[in-house]
Amino acid sequence: MAFTDDLLDNGADVWAAQFDHPFVTELAAGTLDEAAFRCWLAQDYRYLFDYARTFAVAGAKARDEDAMATLLGGADAVLNGELDLHRSFAAEYGVTAEELAATTKRPTCEAYTSFLVRTAYDRPVPVAAAALYPCMQGYLDVADHMADLATEEHRYTPFIETYTGEEFRAETAALRELVDDYAERYPGYHDEMHEAFRTSARLELAFWEMAYTQEEWDE
Repeated sequence: MAFTDDLLDNGADVWAAQFDHPFVTELAAGTLDEAAFRCWLAQDYRYLFDYARTFAVAGAKARDEDAMATLLGGADAVLNGELDLHRSFAAEYGVTAEELAATTKRPTCEAYTSFLVRTAYDRPVPVAAAALYPCMQGYLDVADHMADLATEEHRYTPFIETYTGEEFRAETAALRELVDDYAERYPGYHDEMHEAFRTSARLELAFWEMAYTQEEWDE
Protein backbone atom coordinates (compact mmCIF):
# COMPACT_ATOMS: atom_id res chain seq x y z
CA MET A 1 0.00 0.00 0.00
CA ALA A 2 1.29 3.45 -0.88
CA PHE A 3 1.89 5.73 2.07
CA THR A 4 -0.68 8.21 0.79
CA ASP A 5 -3.27 5.41 0.68
CA ASP A 6 -2.51 4.79 4.34
CA LEU A 7 -2.92 8.51 5.07
CA LEU A 8 -6.28 8.56 3.29
CA ASP A 9 -7.45 5.39 5.02
CA ASN A 10 -6.65 6.90 8.39
CA GLY A 11 -8.40 10.13 7.37
CA ALA A 12 -11.49 8.38 6.00
CA ASP A 13 -13.70 9.72 8.78
CA VAL A 14 -12.69 13.30 7.97
CA TRP A 15 -13.26 12.72 4.24
CA ALA A 16 -16.73 11.29 4.96
CA ALA A 17 -17.56 14.31 7.10
CA GLN A 18 -16.47 16.61 4.26
CA PHE A 19 -18.65 14.74 1.77
CA ASP A 20 -21.66 15.08 4.09
CA HIS A 21 -21.07 18.72 5.05
CA PRO A 22 -23.95 21.00 4.02
CA PHE A 23 -21.59 23.43 2.30
CA VAL A 24 -20.53 20.59 0.00
CA THR A 25 -23.94 19.03 -0.59
CA GLU A 26 -25.70 22.36 -1.07
CA LEU A 27 -23.01 23.65 -3.44
CA ALA A 28 -23.39 20.45 -5.46
CA ALA A 29 -27.14 21.05 -5.65
CA GLY A 30 -26.71 24.72 -6.53
CA THR A 31 -28.68 25.79 -3.45
CA LEU A 32 -25.81 27.05 -1.28
CA ASP A 33 -26.48 30.51 0.19
CA GLU A 34 -24.51 33.04 -1.84
CA ALA A 35 -23.26 34.65 1.37
CA ALA A 36 -21.63 31.37 2.42
CA PHE A 37 -19.94 31.02 -0.96
CA ARG A 38 -18.71 34.62 -0.83
CA CYS A 39 -17.29 33.91 2.64
CA TRP A 40 -15.49 30.83 1.34
CA LEU A 41 -14.22 32.74 -1.68
CA ALA A 42 -12.71 35.61 0.32
CA GLN A 43 -11.23 33.37 3.00
CA ASP A 44 -9.82 30.89 0.50
CA TYR A 45 -8.25 33.79 -1.39
CA ARG A 46 -6.38 34.79 1.76
CA TYR A 47 -5.59 31.16 2.53
CA LEU A 48 -4.02 30.60 -0.88
CA PHE A 49 -1.28 33.17 -0.34
CA ASP A 50 -0.04 31.23 2.67
CA TYR A 51 -0.59 27.93 0.88
CA ALA A 52 1.70 29.21 -1.88
CA ARG A 53 4.16 30.44 0.75
CA THR A 54 4.21 26.97 2.33
CA PHE A 55 5.01 25.39 -1.03
CA ALA A 56 7.74 27.97 -1.64
CA VAL A 57 9.41 27.57 1.75
CA ALA A 58 9.34 23.79 1.48
CA GLY A 59 10.68 24.03 -2.07
CA ALA A 60 13.54 26.25 -0.96
CA LYS A 61 14.46 23.69 1.71
CA ALA A 62 14.23 20.68 -0.62
CA ARG A 63 17.53 19.07 -1.63
CA ASP A 64 16.68 17.32 -4.87
CA GLU A 65 15.57 18.68 -8.23
CA ASP A 66 12.30 16.75 -8.58
CA ALA A 67 11.08 17.80 -5.15
CA MET A 68 12.02 21.42 -5.80
CA ALA A 69 10.20 21.34 -9.14
CA THR A 70 7.03 19.91 -7.59
CA LEU A 71 6.96 22.23 -4.59
CA LEU A 72 7.96 25.42 -6.37
CA GLY A 73 5.63 24.45 -9.21
CA GLY A 74 2.84 24.20 -6.64
CA ALA A 75 3.54 27.74 -5.48
CA ASP A 76 3.51 28.95 -9.08
CA ALA A 77 0.22 27.19 -9.84
CA VAL A 78 -1.43 28.95 -6.91
CA LEU A 79 0.04 32.40 -7.56
CA ASN A 80 -0.42 32.41 -11.33
CA GLY A 81 -3.51 30.26 -11.69
CA GLU A 82 -5.76 29.61 -8.73
CA LEU A 83 -5.67 33.17 -7.40
CA ASP A 84 -6.69 34.49 -10.82
CA LEU A 85 -9.57 32.04 -10.78
CA HIS A 86 -10.70 33.35 -7.41
CA ARG A 87 -10.55 36.93 -8.66
CA SER A 88 -12.66 35.87 -11.63
CA PHE A 89 -15.19 34.15 -9.37
CA ALA A 90 -15.28 37.20 -7.13
CA ALA A 91 -15.99 39.57 -10.02
CA GLU A 92 -19.06 37.51 -10.89
CA TYR A 93 -20.33 38.14 -7.35
CA GLY A 94 -19.53 41.85 -7.36
CA VAL A 95 -16.38 41.56 -5.21
CA THR A 96 -13.32 43.47 -6.38
CA ALA A 97 -9.73 42.28 -6.17
CA GLU A 98 -9.08 45.12 -3.71
CA GLU A 99 -11.88 43.89 -1.46
CA LEU A 100 -10.48 40.37 -1.58
CA ALA A 101 -7.02 41.60 -0.64
CA ALA A 102 -8.44 43.61 2.28
CA THR A 103 -10.29 40.62 3.72
CA THR A 104 -9.47 39.76 7.34
CA LYS A 105 -8.87 36.08 8.01
CA ARG A 106 -11.53 34.42 10.15
CA PRO A 107 -10.30 32.30 13.11
CA THR A 108 -10.25 28.97 11.26
CA CYS A 109 -8.43 30.43 8.27
CA GLU A 110 -5.88 32.03 10.59
CA ALA A 111 -5.37 28.73 12.42
CA TYR A 112 -4.96 26.74 9.22
CA THR A 113 -2.55 29.11 7.49
CA SER A 114 -0.49 29.56 10.64
CA PHE A 115 -0.16 25.79 10.97
CA LEU A 116 0.96 25.39 7.35
CA VAL A 117 3.54 28.17 7.36
CA ARG A 118 4.91 27.15 10.76
CA THR A 119 5.23 23.55 9.57
CA ALA A 120 7.09 24.63 6.43
CA TYR A 121 9.58 26.71 8.41
CA ASP A 122 10.04 24.49 11.45
CA ARG A 123 9.62 20.90 10.30
CA PRO A 124 11.44 18.74 7.70
CA VAL A 125 10.26 18.98 4.11
CA PRO A 126 8.54 15.54 4.10
CA VAL A 127 6.34 16.71 6.98
CA ALA A 128 5.51 19.96 5.18
CA ALA A 129 4.58 17.99 2.05
CA ALA A 130 2.23 15.82 4.11
CA ALA A 131 0.65 18.97 5.57
CA LEU A 132 0.09 20.39 2.08
CA TYR A 133 -1.42 17.21 0.67
CA PRO A 134 -4.93 17.18 2.26
CA CYS A 135 -5.94 20.45 0.62
CA MET A 136 -5.27 19.29 -2.93
CA GLN A 137 -6.47 15.70 -2.53
CA GLY A 138 -9.42 16.86 -0.47
CA TYR A 139 -10.59 19.40 -3.04
CA LEU A 140 -10.24 16.87 -5.84
CA ASP A 141 -12.17 14.21 -3.95
CA VAL A 142 -14.83 16.65 -2.72
CA ALA A 143 -15.29 18.08 -6.21
CA ASP A 144 -15.59 14.58 -7.69
CA HIS A 145 -18.22 13.89 -5.04
CA MET A 146 -20.02 17.13 -5.92
CA ALA A 147 -19.97 16.16 -9.59
CA ASP A 148 -21.61 12.84 -8.70
CA LEU A 149 -24.29 14.63 -6.67
CA ALA A 150 -25.02 17.42 -9.17
CA THR A 151 -28.00 16.75 -11.41
CA GLU A 152 -27.79 19.87 -13.60
CA GLU A 153 -25.64 22.89 -14.34
CA HIS A 154 -25.98 25.87 -12.00
CA ARG A 155 -24.11 28.93 -10.78
CA TYR A 156 -21.54 26.83 -8.85
CA THR A 157 -20.77 24.47 -11.73
CA PRO A 158 -17.53 26.34 -12.58
CA PHE A 159 -16.24 25.57 -9.06
CA ILE A 160 -16.86 21.85 -9.60
CA GLU A 161 -15.33 21.91 -13.06
CA THR A 162 -12.20 23.69 -11.83
CA TYR A 163 -11.39 21.15 -9.14
CA THR A 164 -12.24 18.11 -11.28
CA GLY A 165 -10.24 19.38 -14.26
CA GLU A 166 -7.20 17.63 -15.69
CA GLU A 167 -4.78 20.38 -14.66
CA PHE A 168 -5.75 20.15 -11.00
CA ARG A 169 -5.68 16.34 -11.16
CA ALA A 170 -2.14 16.45 -12.50
CA GLU A 171 -1.00 18.88 -9.79
CA THR A 172 -2.56 16.68 -7.10
CA ALA A 173 -0.95 13.55 -8.54
CA ALA A 174 2.46 15.24 -8.52
CA LEU A 175 2.16 16.15 -4.84
CA ARG A 176 0.88 12.69 -3.98
CA GLU A 177 3.87 11.12 -5.73
CA LEU A 178 6.21 13.42 -3.80
CA VAL A 179 4.67 12.48 -0.44
CA ASP A 180 4.99 8.79 -1.30
CA ASP A 181 8.59 9.26 -2.39
CA TYR A 182 9.49 11.09 0.83
CA ALA A 183 7.77 8.42 2.91
CA GLU A 184 9.80 5.71 1.20
CA ARG A 185 13.09 7.56 1.65
CA TYR A 186 12.48 8.82 5.20
CA PRO A 187 10.49 6.22 7.17
CA GLY A 188 11.55 7.90 10.39
CA TYR A 189 9.20 10.78 9.58
CA HIS A 190 6.09 8.64 9.13
CA ASP A 191 4.52 9.51 12.47
CA GLU A 192 5.08 13.23 11.99
CA MET A 193 3.74 13.04 8.45
CA HIS A 194 0.61 11.27 9.68
CA GLU A 195 0.11 13.92 12.35
CA ALA A 196 0.60 16.81 9.92
CA PHE A 197 -1.76 15.23 7.39
CA ARG A 198 -4.42 14.64 10.02
CA THR A 199 -4.19 18.19 11.34
CA SER A 200 -4.55 19.70 7.87
CA ALA A 201 -7.43 17.36 7.03
CA ARG A 202 -9.33 18.39 10.16
CA LEU A 203 -8.72 22.04 9.33
CA GLU A 204 -10.03 21.43 5.81
CA LEU A 205 -13.28 20.20 7.33
CA ALA A 206 -13.34 23.17 9.69
CA PHE A 207 -12.86 25.51 6.72
CA TRP A 208 -16.14 24.33 5.13
CA GLU A 209 -17.86 24.89 8.46
CA MET A 210 -16.29 28.34 8.83
CA ALA A 211 -17.66 29.40 5.44
CA TYR A 212 -21.07 27.82 5.95
CA THR A 213 -21.63 29.51 9.32
CA GLN A 214 -19.76 32.68 8.25
CA GLU A 215 -17.62 32.41 11.35
CA GLU A 216 -16.62 35.66 13.08
CA TRP A 217 -14.10 36.61 15.72
CA ASP A 218 -15.44 36.91 19.27
CA GLU A 219 -15.02 40.51 20.35
